[in-house]
Amino acid sequence: MAYPAKLLAPGETIVYELKPHWRALIVPFFFFLIELFLLTWLLMAISGSIPRWIIAVVFVLVVVVWSIIPFLRWLTTQYVFTDRRIIVRKGLITKQGKDMPLSKTNNIAFNQGLLGRILNFGNLDIDSGNVDGSLLINDVPNVEEIQRDVYRLVEEDEARRRTGGA
Repeated sequence: MAYPAKLLAPGETIVYELKPHWRALIVPFFFFLIELFLLTWLLMAISGSIPRWIIAVVFVLVVVVWSIIPFLRWLTTQYVFTDRRIIVRKGLITKQGKDMPLSKTNNIAFNQGLLGRILNFGNLDIDSGNVDGSLLINDVPNVEEIQRDVYRLVEEDEARRRTGGA
Protein backbone atom coordinates (compact mmCIF):
# COMPACT_ATOMS: atom_id res chain seq x y z
CA MET A 1 0.00 0.00 0.00
CA ALA A 2 1.53 3.27 -1.09
CA TYR A 3 1.23 6.25 1.19
CA PRO A 4 -1.45 8.59 -0.21
CA ALA A 5 0.13 11.68 -1.78
CA LYS A 6 -2.90 13.74 -0.75
CA LEU A 7 -1.77 13.41 2.88
CA LEU A 8 1.55 15.10 2.17
CA ALA A 9 2.10 18.83 2.60
CA PRO A 10 2.74 20.88 -0.55
CA GLY A 11 6.35 20.36 -1.63
CA GLU A 12 6.87 17.45 0.78
CA THR A 13 8.53 14.40 -0.76
CA ILE A 14 8.75 10.80 0.40
CA VAL A 15 12.31 9.58 0.98
CA TYR A 16 11.53 6.10 2.36
CA GLU A 17 8.34 4.11 2.54
CA LEU A 18 8.85 0.91 4.54
CA LYS A 19 7.01 -1.99 6.09
CA PRO A 20 8.18 -3.90 9.15
CA HIS A 21 10.88 -6.46 8.42
CA TRP A 22 9.63 -9.76 6.97
CA ARG A 23 10.79 -11.61 10.08
CA ALA A 24 7.45 -10.57 11.64
CA LEU A 25 5.85 -13.15 9.33
CA ILE A 26 8.03 -16.12 10.32
CA VAL A 27 6.05 -17.21 13.40
CA PRO A 28 2.61 -16.83 11.74
CA PHE A 29 3.90 -18.81 8.74
CA PHE A 30 5.11 -21.68 10.93
CA PHE A 31 1.83 -21.63 12.87
CA PHE A 32 0.05 -21.95 9.54
CA LEU A 33 2.18 -24.96 8.55
CA ILE A 34 1.59 -26.62 11.93
CA GLU A 35 -2.14 -25.92 11.71
CA LEU A 36 -2.28 -27.38 8.21
CA PHE A 37 -0.42 -30.51 9.35
CA LEU A 38 -2.75 -30.91 12.35
CA LEU A 39 -5.85 -30.45 10.20
CA THR A 40 -4.66 -33.10 7.76
CA TRP A 41 -3.80 -35.48 10.59
CA LEU A 42 -7.11 -34.89 12.39
CA LEU A 43 -9.18 -35.38 9.26
CA MET A 44 -7.43 -38.70 8.61
CA ALA A 45 -7.24 -39.90 12.24
CA ILE A 46 -10.74 -39.07 13.44
CA SER A 47 -13.29 -41.33 11.90
CA GLY A 48 -16.89 -40.48 12.61
CA SER A 49 -16.87 -39.38 16.24
CA ILE A 50 -16.59 -35.66 15.42
CA PRO A 51 -18.13 -34.20 12.28
CA ARG A 52 -15.50 -32.95 9.85
CA TRP A 53 -17.12 -29.53 9.53
CA ILE A 54 -16.47 -28.86 13.24
CA ILE A 55 -12.77 -29.58 12.72
CA ALA A 56 -12.74 -27.32 9.66
CA VAL A 57 -14.43 -24.44 11.55
CA VAL A 58 -11.97 -24.71 14.44
CA PHE A 59 -9.10 -24.80 11.94
CA VAL A 60 -10.34 -21.66 10.17
CA LEU A 61 -10.70 -19.80 13.49
CA VAL A 62 -7.20 -20.80 14.62
CA VAL A 63 -5.69 -19.85 11.25
CA VAL A 64 -7.39 -16.44 11.37
CA VAL A 65 -6.15 -15.69 14.90
CA TRP A 66 -2.60 -17.06 14.61
CA SER A 67 -1.78 -16.46 10.95
CA ILE A 68 -4.12 -14.10 9.10
CA ILE A 69 -4.37 -11.34 11.74
CA PRO A 70 -0.57 -11.04 12.19
CA PHE A 71 -0.18 -10.97 8.41
CA LEU A 72 -2.79 -8.19 8.07
CA ARG A 73 -1.13 -6.28 10.92
CA TRP A 74 2.19 -6.46 9.02
CA LEU A 75 0.54 -5.59 5.71
CA THR A 76 -1.19 -2.47 7.06
CA THR A 77 1.79 -1.03 8.94
CA GLN A 78 3.71 1.75 7.16
CA TYR A 79 6.80 3.69 8.10
CA VAL A 80 7.10 6.78 5.91
CA PHE A 81 10.10 9.11 6.04
CA THR A 82 9.70 12.38 4.18
CA ASP A 83 11.96 15.40 3.88
CA ARG A 84 9.88 17.07 6.65
CA ARG A 85 8.55 14.39 9.01
CA ILE A 86 8.39 10.77 10.08
CA ILE A 87 5.02 9.06 9.79
CA VAL A 88 3.89 5.75 11.31
CA ARG A 89 0.50 4.35 10.27
CA LYS A 90 -1.06 1.08 11.44
CA GLY A 91 -4.40 -0.61 11.03
CA LEU A 92 -6.99 -1.81 8.58
CA ILE A 93 -10.32 -1.48 10.36
CA THR A 94 -9.17 0.92 13.06
CA LYS A 95 -6.19 3.14 12.33
CA GLN A 96 -3.42 4.52 14.47
CA GLY A 97 -1.01 7.17 13.34
CA LYS A 98 1.82 9.22 14.70
CA ASP A 99 3.83 11.92 12.97
CA MET A 100 6.99 13.58 14.18
CA PRO A 101 8.34 16.67 12.43
CA LEU A 102 12.05 16.45 11.68
CA SER A 103 12.41 19.89 13.24
CA LYS A 104 11.45 18.41 16.64
CA THR A 105 13.92 15.52 16.44
CA ASN A 106 16.70 15.62 19.03
CA ASN A 107 18.19 12.14 19.02
CA ILE A 108 18.02 9.15 16.69
CA ALA A 109 19.10 5.81 18.13
CA PHE A 110 18.76 2.23 17.02
CA ASN A 111 19.14 -1.12 18.69
CA GLN A 112 19.74 -4.41 17.02
CA GLY A 113 19.89 -7.80 18.73
CA LEU A 114 21.72 -10.86 17.46
CA LEU A 115 18.86 -12.00 15.22
CA GLY A 116 18.49 -8.42 14.00
CA ARG A 117 22.16 -8.32 13.04
CA ILE A 118 21.84 -11.59 11.15
CA LEU A 119 18.62 -10.62 9.33
CA ASN A 120 19.42 -6.88 9.13
CA PHE A 121 16.60 -5.27 11.12
CA GLY A 122 16.20 -3.44 14.41
CA ASN A 123 14.29 -0.82 16.34
CA LEU A 124 14.60 2.89 15.70
CA ASP A 125 14.05 5.26 18.65
CA ILE A 126 13.55 8.88 17.62
CA ASP A 127 13.48 11.31 20.54
CA SER A 128 11.69 14.63 20.19
CA GLY A 129 12.71 16.13 23.51
CA ASN A 130 9.12 17.34 23.93
CA VAL A 131 6.39 16.15 26.25
CA ASP A 132 5.28 13.91 23.38
CA GLY A 133 8.36 11.81 24.09
CA SER A 134 9.86 9.58 21.49
CA LEU A 135 8.74 7.62 18.49
CA LEU A 136 9.71 3.95 18.70
CA ILE A 137 9.58 2.16 15.36
CA ASN A 138 9.97 -1.63 15.62
CA ASP A 139 11.36 -4.11 13.11
CA VAL A 140 12.85 -1.55 10.73
CA PRO A 141 14.69 -3.19 7.81
CA ASN A 142 18.24 -1.89 7.25
CA VAL A 143 17.93 -0.01 10.55
CA GLU A 144 21.50 1.31 10.65
CA GLU A 145 21.22 2.78 7.15
CA ILE A 146 17.80 4.26 7.95
CA GLN A 147 19.17 5.81 11.17
CA ARG A 148 21.99 7.50 9.24
CA ASP A 149 19.58 8.74 6.56
CA VAL A 150 17.09 10.10 9.11
CA TYR A 151 19.94 11.99 10.77
CA ARG A 152 20.88 13.38 7.34
CA LEU A 153 17.23 14.37 6.73
CA VAL A 154 17.15 16.21 10.07
CA GLU A 155 20.33 18.10 9.15
CA GLU A 156 18.93 19.00 5.71
CA ASP A 157 15.65 20.14 7.28
CA GLU A 158 17.52 22.38 9.73
CA ALA A 159 19.57 23.88 6.87
CA ARG A 160 16.41 24.45 4.80
CA ARG A 161 14.69 26.23 7.70
CA ARG A 162 17.78 28.37 8.43
CA THR A 163 17.92 29.58 4.83
CA GLY A 164 14.22 30.42 4.86
CA GLY A 165 12.92 27.45 2.84
CA ALA A 166 9.39 26.23 3.42
